[in-house]
Amino acid sequence: MSTSVSVGRKVFADRIGRIEVSATMAVAAEAAKLRAQGVNLTDFGAGEPHFPTPRHIKDAGIAAIEANFTRYTVVPGIPEVRKAIVERHACDFGSDYGIDEAIFTAGEKLALFNAIQVLVEHGDEVILPVPYWVSFKDIIQYAGGVVKFLETDEAESFRITADAVEALITPKTKAIILNSPSNPAGNVIAAEDLERIVHLAHERGIYLILDECYVYLNYESKPVSGGAFSWAKEHLIVLGSLSKTYAMTGWRAGYALAPKAIIANLSKLQSQSTSNATSFVQKAAIAALAGSQECVNEFRSEFKLLRDHIISRVREIPNVTCTVPGGAFYVYPNVSAYIGKGGIKTATELATRLLHEGHVVAVPGEAFGTPHHIRLSYPVTRETIDEGVRRLGVFLTDLK
Repeated sequence: MSTSVSVGRKVFADRIGRIEVSATMAVAAEAAKLRAQGVNLTDFGAGEPHFPTPRHIKDAGIAAIEANFTRYTVVPGIPEVRKAIVERHACDFGSDYGIDEAIFTAGEKLALFNAIQVLVEHGDEVILPVPYWVSFKDIIQYAGGVVKFLETDEAESFRITADAVEALITPKTKAIILNSPSNPAGNVIAAEDLERIVHLAHERGIYLILDECYVYLNYESKPVSGGAFSWAKEHLIVLGSLSKTYAMTGWRAGYALAPKAIIANLSKLQSQSTSNATSFVQKAAIAALAGSQECVNEFRSEFKLLRDHIISRVREIPNVTCTVPGGAFYVYPNVSAYIGKGGIKTATELATRLLHEGHVVAVPGEAFGTPHHIRLSYPVTRETIDEGVRRLGVFLTDLK
């Protein structure tokens, strides 16, 4: 009788145990199960626009397929898409990148994942403001990095300052991650705070990873990119996404802007994983970036109206407080007054029962590093907002 060579051998690598399934994806999966059973849900879970991809972008993708532009491309993306990336960014933010300082990726999340893998070694520290997007912590830990959480004050709308960042810097600090406007709270880093943090990172030789997924969804001030500070370029990694800006979530279209050496290593890593991003998506991306930006303005205007609408409704719920997000398309209400009622001990338990009993999809705050919140994604109809917040209010106020 043969004996399996795996007897006594560990099956899974340690690194997979350092991460969890994305909380937003887990919530979406559970909601899908209930929906398949015929349950009528109001869905504030997934973070994606409710608009269809604009016609001119779809047409460019279709035209590329019809022209048989469906083969491999060079790993970092065809020169035309990288040119469109750097020209769009230069036009909107005054940055100064060349096409060899840009890479096109299958979604911004891949650009982030690869950047962390390229830069962070075991034991390196990465400063991460709280609340944070769900994947930041896990991607850092997967690389073997140590997360240093930068706590923020809800009373100050989760403001991030250079002084707070500096207080966490140690000889082991390798990188700082900034996400502005942020997911989940929608807080926007003020231009003066951002410039001070760029100065601080550059002077200390620390890499600043700038997640600009929602940079165009800034409702209260002119959008600012850290990539505009060209004097600090050697320590900046700008991550961008077409998903939210152009309603292209399923297309998986993202990019990174960084010094040539970093882009070369991102390309090297990508060559051994996904290779090029989908060829015809690159053509659609060119249409998005180089074409009319009127759709971006229209989306932003509608999202702001929806923000104001949902804030007014959420604040009608007794004992629920909520900061006004300056950007992105989430609200992050504090539901601490209801934790401890009805046997609910955590925001995760509250969100789970809200889903099954109140039929409202929300993401619990623990996924973002805070224990007293839930995240509501509001790119939906006003009717959905009204019904969903009504259900949320009934569920909470019925807790005893």
